[in-house]
Amino acid sequence: MTTYFEERERASAPEREQALLGRLPAALKSARERAPAIAAQLQGLDPDGIRGRSDLERIPVVRKSELLQAQLAMRQGRTGQDLPAVSRIFGGYSAIGWGEAARVFASPGPIYEPESKRPDYWGFARALYAAGFRSGELVYNCFSYHFTPAGSMMETAAHALGCTVFPGGVGQTEQQVQAIADLAPAGYTGTPSFLKIILEKADEMGVKLPSLTRALFSGEAFPPSLCKWFAGRGIAGYQAYGSADLGMIAYETPAREGLVLNEDIILEIVRPGGSQALPQGEVGEVVVTTLNPDYPLLRFGTGDLSAILPGVSPCGRTNLRIRGWMGRADQTTKVRGMFVHPGQIAQVVKRHPEVGKARLVVSGKVGSDVMVLKAEVADPAADLLLGIAASVRELTKLRADIEAVEPGSLPNDGKVIDDIRSYE
Repeated sequence: MTTYFEERERASAPEREQALLGRLPAALKSARERAPAIAAQLQGLDPDGIRGRSDLERIPVVRKSELLQAQLAMRQGRTGQDLPAVSRIFGGYSAIGWGEAARVFASPGPIYEPESKRPDYWGFARALYAAGFRSGELVYNCFSYHFTPAGSMMETAAHALGCTVFPGGVGQTEQQVQAIADLAPAGYTGTPSFLKIILEKADEMGVKLPSLTRALFSGEAFPPSLCKWFAGRGIAGYQAYGSADLGMIAYETPAREGLVLNEDIILEIVRPGGSQALPQGEVGEVVVTTLNPDYPLLRFGTGDLSAILPGVSPCGRTNLRIRGWMGRADQTTKVRGMFVHPGQIAQVVKRHPEVGKARLVVSGKVGSDVMVLKAEVADPAADLLLGIAASVRELTKLRADIEAVEPGSLPNDGKVIDDIRSYE
């Protein structure tokens, strides 16, 4: 049985770099022709002159917030241009339209992302393989199958491996336990917190789930303490890092030393808020250029912090490694697999004139996130607090406790989201 999903995972570093950068000019030309926003990003640049990593710094970084604003501007007709429907929806970044795209998804904002019909479009099959999944197995997928693409990310990856998928989705814990007991899947995909909940519910019910021996997690941090907890249950858990915009960025291998980059992407670590690449080892913002012909994002700033690790993974894969997710370069944070943006909290305040200022405090440990919205209100009536809670739920798709505080009591430091969780 081969150790690698593809032999190119152990290609020499110079060979890989030459192949990636050699494909870049043609990819840039194609993106410029089919995606108007990419043409604007490349304005004044000759794609044939972008052949090295230092050349990439001539391309402006586009951050997630700018992608959202571009989509909103086009959807609301604020650009003054008569654009095709697909350009309006995707902000001019997509190279494919209706019919060519198999699905379209929405992330908070909302930001809309296309999925093409290419097999393993999101690139997670490589991560599944590294986590021990193999053809002919049943994969129990507990990522959401509505709005966001996580469910499809894992399903298309499993299909690319030759696996069958059970779409477990989220919620209904007792039914999840029963289905796993009946179907005896070999592996789980989803957030680590939800699998922990399922296993603890199985304990309460007195049900054994011995078939689960491997898991691929994403959407949440996966600290060593939680990895050890699953290992004690006979489950080898691995993590993959990706986004709805870029697909899979990096993945964990049995070496358990950082995350190995996916093939077909060029990753830089840049100074947060800037565009200058940082030296190896320094912590900065993850910026990715993808060679995806359907959604060709160039120097896309994820807002995530990480650093490049020196050397090659002991598992034999030769691509660059990053330390993994190390927080956010801005105040945007991820709670139970969903991004929460400062702009969403601003929308809550706008809906309720009684609120002078608000701050979302995210606390707890991995797998038990707690959101508390501290709102400055002079008269904390029960109906008002219930209304604020409903607005948070609608705008973020997450529940939060509402804590009324005295007007003027929140710090005047510009902070809207305060993430105080422990990642130990």
